[in-house]
Amino acid sequence: MLIKKPQGWEIPEREATDESVYLRRRQIIQGLGFLGMEALASQALAAVAPDLYPAERNPKYTLDRPLTPEADATGYNNYYEFTLDKARVKDVARGFNSEPWKVQVKGLVNNPKTYDIDDLVRKFPLEERLYRFRCVETWAMAVPWTGFPISHLIKEVDPKPEAKFMRMVTVNRPAEMPGIESQPHYPWPYFEALEIKEAMNEMALFVTGIYGKPLPPQNGAPIRLITPWKYGLKSIKSIVEIEFTSKRPRTLWNDIGGAEYGWYSNVNPKRPHPRWSQAQDRIIPNGELRPTLMYNGYEEFVRSMYSGREF
Repeated sequence: MLIKKPQGWEIPEREATDESVYLRRRQIIQGLGFLGMEALASQALAAVAPDLYPAERNPKYTLDRPLTPEADATGYNNYYEFTLDKARVKDVARGFNSEPWKVQVKGLVNNPKTYDIDDLVRKFPLEERLYRFRCVETWAMAVPWTGFPISHLIKEVDPKPEAKFMRMVTVNRPAEMPGIESQPHYPWPYFEALEIKEAMNEMALFVTGIYGKPLPPQNGAPIRLITPWKYGLKSIKSIVEIEFTSKRPRTLWNDIGGAEYGWYSNVNPKRPHPRWSQAQDRIIPNGELRPTLMYNGYEEFVRSMYSGREF
């Protein structure tokens, strides 16, 4: 008889909170309670390929904690291009328009492409995965993301042998993202990067949905990165450009605070931030403290990529 020994990060599937109620767009708009906001809300809630959601859940990826309630995961966000106030991002981002949307893939690839977002989400099969999410500020969530492995896109654009890194850039729209002008000391637009071997890892996703629905603006609509073994600052939102390079690209937070934010920014409880410990997760929304896991609990999936480069 085969006996499976659960890993330290696993819980039984029955303990994962299931998001089963999906509101229609018109119901949400009507629920705002006043007609003057309807046009604005309609723009903000414009969904990319809504017929693709909810996607089938991949049972391989399980959790050691319940899912974060949807209202908290979509109502407590770091997105400085809108505002520094986590609780207000959803409100400030209400007028953000994610359609039409293009994602340009360029650089050291044999098949450079510019994807329309609707074509992109239909090209690669979507799946739902339950992942932990850990911010460098120590707060943590557990989220059902919908997306596709980055490796699928990489294989299609076919990087040249000299390509070693993948650089990504966020959209730059000051008219819709007021934090860009109110925070001019940041080098906008947001830019991030991964080694190609990191982007090819099975856990690395381009995410287009959350809780069985297309991403809302505050969570990075219409497409963002999720690398769950890294701090959330690496998970760049609202991507418009992907470039393959031979030299290691700069990244925003490493540029402006290299002593605080490493280029890799892998979750490491043994390496404190200069201003606070990284030894505990602070669970949203109840504030429960849990020991932080190396690589956010995904060590078996990713540790082979690193040798003395944990931060």
